[in-house]
Amino acid sequence: MTRSISQTTGGLLSYFTRHKTAANLLLVVLLVCGVAAAPNMRAQFFPDVVIDTVSVVTAWDGAGAEDVDSAIVQVLEPVLLAVEGVEGSVAASREGRATITLDFEPDWDMARAAADVQTAVDAVTTLPDDAEDPVVRRGVWRDRVTDVVLTGPISAEQLGRFADELVTRLFAAGVTRSTIQGIASPETLIEVPSTKLISYDITMAEIAAVIAAEVDASPAGDVTGANARVRTGTAKRSAAALAGVVLRTNSDGSSLTVGDVARVIEKSTDREVGFFVSDNPAISVRIDRSDGGDAIGIQHSVEGVVADMAVMLPKGVRIDLIRTRAEAITGRLDLLIDNGLMGLALVVGLLFLFLNARTAFWVAAGIPVSMAAAIALMYAGGITINMISLFGLIITLGIVVDDAIVVGEHADYRHKELGEPPMLAAENAARRMAMPVFAATLTTIIAFFGLLAVGGRFGSLISDIPLTVIAVLTASLVECFLVLPNHMAHAMAAGAKQRWYDWPSRIVNRGFLWAREKLFRPFMAGVIRGRYVVLAGVVAVLASQIALFIQGDVQWRFFNAPERGSVTGNFAMVEGATRADTLAMMREMQRATEALGAEYAERYGTNPIDYVIAQIGANAGHGLEGADSKDEDLLGGISIELIDADLRPYSSFAFVGELQDAVVNHPLAETVSFRGWRSGPGGDALDVQFYGADTDALKAASEDLQNALRQYPEVSAVQDNLAYDKEELILDLTPQGQALGFTIDTLGRVLRSRLGGIEAATYPDGPRSATVRVELPQGELTADFLDRTQMRTPAGQYVPLADIVSVERRTGFSTVRRENGIRLISVTGDISEDDPARAAEITKAMQEEILPRIASERQVEFRIGGLSEQEDTFLSDALTGLILVLTGIYLVLAWVFSSWVRPMVVMAVIPFGLVGTIYGHALWDVPLSMFTVVGLLGMTGIIINDSIVLVGTIDEYGATRGVFPSIIDGAADRLRPVMLTTMTTVLGMAPLLYEQSQQAQFLKPTVITLVYGLGFGMFLVLLVVPALIAAQHDIQRQIRAMRRGVRSRARGLKLGLIALWGAMFAWAAITLGWVAFNGSLYAGLVMATPQLAKLAPLNAALLAFVAGAAIIALGGYLIGVIVYGLSRRKKLG
Repeated sequence: MTRSISQTTGGLLSYFTRHKTAANLLLVVLLVCGVAAAPNMRAQFFPDVVIDTVSVVTAWDGAGAEDVDSAIVQVLEPVLLAVEGVEGSVAASREGRATITLDFEPDWDMARAAADVQTAVDAVTTLPDDAEDPVVRRGVWRDRVTDVVLTGPISAEQLGRFADELVTRLFAAGVTRSTIQGIASPETLIEVPSTKLISYDITMAEIAAVIAAEVDASPAGDVTGANARVRTGTAKRSAAALAGVVLRTNSDGSSLTVGDVARVIEKSTDREVGFFVSDNPAISVRIDRSDGGDAIGIQHSVEGVVADMAVMLPKGVRIDLIRTRAEAITGRLDLLIDNGLMGLALVVGLLFLFLNARTAFWVAAGIPVSMAAAIALMYAGGITINMISLFGLIITLGIVVDDAIVVGEHADYRHKELGEPPMLAAENAARRMAMPVFAATLTTIIAFFGLLAVGGRFGSLISDIPLTVIAVLTASLVECFLVLPNHMAHAMAAGAKQRWYDWPSRIVNRGFLWAREKLFRPFMAGVIRGRYVVLAGVVAVLASQIALFIQGDVQWRFFNAPERGSVTGNFAMVEGATRADTLAMMREMQRATEALGAEYAERYGTNPIDYVIAQIGANAGHGLEGADSKDEDLLGGISIELIDADLRPYSSFAFVGELQDAVVNHPLAETVSFRGWRSGPGGDALDVQFYGADTDALKAASEDLQNALRQYPEVSAVQDNLAYDKEELILDLTPQGQALGFTIDTLGRVLRSRLGGIEAATYPDGPRSATVRVELPQGELTADFLDRTQMRTPAGQYVPLADIVSVERRTGFSTVRRENGIRLISVTGDISEDDPARAAEITKAMQEEILPRIASERQVEFRIGGLSEQEDTFLSDALTGLILVLTGIYLVLAWVFSSWVRPMVVMAVIPFGLVGTIYGHALWDVPLSMFTVVGLLGMTGIIINDSIVLVGTIDEYGATRGVFPSIIDGAADRLRPVMLTTMTTVLGMAPLLYEQSQQAQFLKPTVITLVYGLGFGMFLVLLVVPALIAAQHDIQRQIRAMRRGVRSRARGLKLGLIALWGAMFAWAAITLGWVAFNGSLYAGLVMATPQLAKLAPLNAALLAFVAGAAIIALGGYLIGVIVYGLSRRKKLG
């Protein structure tokens, strides 16, 4: 029997049922809260996955990567890893700079984290003396909303002015996170030849100091009486003015000016990163949002500003928005909303078929009421409208009416079958169904709550599903017990007369009653009679479906992130290439892209290319690893926007594969790589980390892996993060140099000035900061620099640098990387998921063949990172969540049924949800994925809801009639609500099964899991639960008989039973117990039956135990028969 509700709860239900306005007042409050919250909720594609980081950056001019790693990173990183809340660290040592990035636990107080890191850094006192103080910064999370591209047949400088105007207008419109790309800050270069420095006996530092004093005019003060302000000097910032700056006045009265010793050059604004749309220069303005920003609202603001500005642009100049997210977000959300509305229509239509119109109306009214209340709760909890939360709402479309169906159907039953007045019937229905419905809802909430046990990025991604479902189910409980009964009472009172619009439900129910009485009852009687055959049959069906997965007929694919329709290609040129070579390589990429687009147009009828923007001076999107150590003139890339994935019969990854083959590499191209963009928080599909050896061995292992993977056309963007560095020259003073008065410090300062130049001054120039630099001509920085350089001694003489220093040459790598203190190298790439079986085959070959061979040959260790690492973490967390869910459900059911055994009967149907899940995935040819696991966890709570109601009714009937009649009557009486609750849940999600949009395919595994799992689950509940209850009755009879036998006064029977059970436990200890403790079979057992040695120890022990237990039981039975026969003969004799 299920536990009864308390008197206070019953009184509350009665109050809302009988009060004239209380239920309607609550109804209005719930609707108003939802209507008020909905317009204020932000819309996104995916929930924000914000990773909290703190970075520590330390500059050490002139130091190589190895020196930075040993002197800075290895000192700071152990201290920083000890800071409370740190989950991990990533360190990168480059020439002149060390960067350590710390990841913190989710929801950690980042203000405190930054303060703790600063305290830890301040405690370190052993950093190099000439290294700058470490700078601690909190990570700033941002998400791209769109890019605005200005392009036309005018100079980049003119485009830059338009971009400045655009940013100003955007700021005025409330769009504050914008970044201009493609235009450099103004720079004036003072180019001083070494010969001039020697002939005029002047240093670069002296020139820089004079220019710094002349660039700005100094205010001297105000003349109060004359109402005037006094300034000394005039700001000299133009090339002509700087050339006329006097460096010194000679004794003969002549002056030495900057123009005498140097050439003054005003550098172009496109000298760094240059963008191109076709042949025209372009400027890109990237628009970002913070984690509280509304992508759709921001883009609408940007569109308004762009529209206003477009009319003022010169002829031929365009302003375009690319990588827009608003249309994609709105389109995907509309897609889910359309499917949700279709599911809603199916659910309401089903209710009107099985329930009379008034009952169906008020049951269906629970959907908008519960949804409105849930939206209000979501808004209060900070949940946004996104594909994940909307999917959670669609999941609950059918579930949300389950409670109302059970209560409404039972009220209708009590009114029509038991003859109770409408008000009393509604009140008693609410009271009678309160505990089963509460238990069913609570178990569903527990099941979805288990998803919150999943941590990491994917835990953040899917957390909106359980939170949304819990909000809806909580609201539905309130609606079905405090709002519905009052309306049901009035509906039943008004429904005494037959109405024409009830004709469909009358016809359907007439047929349903006939089927229930003539077909279902005999069927249930057969299930009970053949209960063990039924149980064996369903177990066999479950085993057959699991075998499909084990054999590989149903594939596993962890997370197939939706493609964004963006493709980027990046390249790096070899050292010695010029900016003109880089430009030529960029033009080749443009040519190949346009040619491939035209070829696709002929092949498929539509050109897939929507927009192309190329660049030099930097990489596009996810840049090449090691690019940060390259000269910017050697880098370039291309960004390609494709038409929507639903408008083309191929993926962006197929386009990437052909584009890679279409590009003809420049002779001086070092690396060329293409990749497609994906949505979501997943890491790289391919991510292998080598560690445990010196850097050279790690690099060799990386190159072996890259060469092995390049044979697969499905693999793209393969690269590692360890680039070779320039040759390093280590200079040390010779005794002659020391004797001339040189020191390492002065030598380093002079060489830094000559090699890197000196920033003489900065000053504001419009929205940017202009710079004046003093440098040697590029023509002097050649391979023979050391031989030609003359150094000025403290005595004023000049000597060759080569005479005062010794030179040690060393080659190495541009970057040294560590993760949690371990030096490693990462090889990353992307694997096309167009063919899941092929992707799985490549991954298997890499893990089982390629990597072990490389590890053996190169003597390195490796571990799989990226998506594979996230998959392991996800499945581990999901298993923890499943254990917690099952424990929580069992405890709730034990409380509700006041029994330790009944919950096992109810929960026995849970594993059988796999039957429909695997069958559905095989039928639709969809691989199992992380969203299948999400569906399975949720289904754990949903599939037992029917079982709870069914077992509760059977127990109630069992109090007044026999076990078997109560099973048949209970199953027959609960058949309609069981069917309705399952069918509404299935129909609510069914439209998503047939959704063809590429962007919704990643959700399909969850839909298949719930639709097919619950659909098959309904039939299995009606088979498994009655059969189990009947079997449990048999077992209880045997246990009672056993107890009577053990307590019997017949000493022989008692001793026989004790001996029988003693033999059974001893056999269990020899077989299963021995394996559990020792991990192997008992030696005597193997000697007696050598065939068992061929099986796994646990399987062999289980087989031996079952066979031995059967023999012991049969032997005991035969002995009992013989003893009984002899005793009867003795009595008769």
